[in-house]
Amino acid sequence: MPDIPSDEDPEPPDRFPAGPLYVPVRSGPSGWVTRLFRTALGDRTAVGFTSERQLIATLGPQQAWIGLAEPALRALTAPLGVTTLTLDPQFAAPAPAPVESVDPVPALRIG
Repeated sequence: MPDIPSDEDPEPPDRFPAGPLYVPVRSGPSGWVTRLFRTALGDRTAVGFTSERQLIATLGPQQAWIGLAEPALRALTAPLGVTTLTLDPQFAAPAPAPVESVDPVPALRIG
């Protein structure tokens, strides 16, 4: 395995702002609010999608959204203690299967 020279960092030290984001929102008592999600480890995270198609594929066509720049999304969520931003998340859970109608269990007669 080749050594990486110490003056070469394989990852950039500064975060580069993402382009315009499609941010999921929900209706709240005072209007629309940004939806927050949880990571696999349970930490709260803001979520942004790089395209409307990505948002719909993950959250469905009924999900409301607003367009925000990354710095604006971070500024909205920082006062809530949310410092993580997840871009284009993919849910790992399988889609729910349709529920089949089942006949009720007949009552048992005793005696």
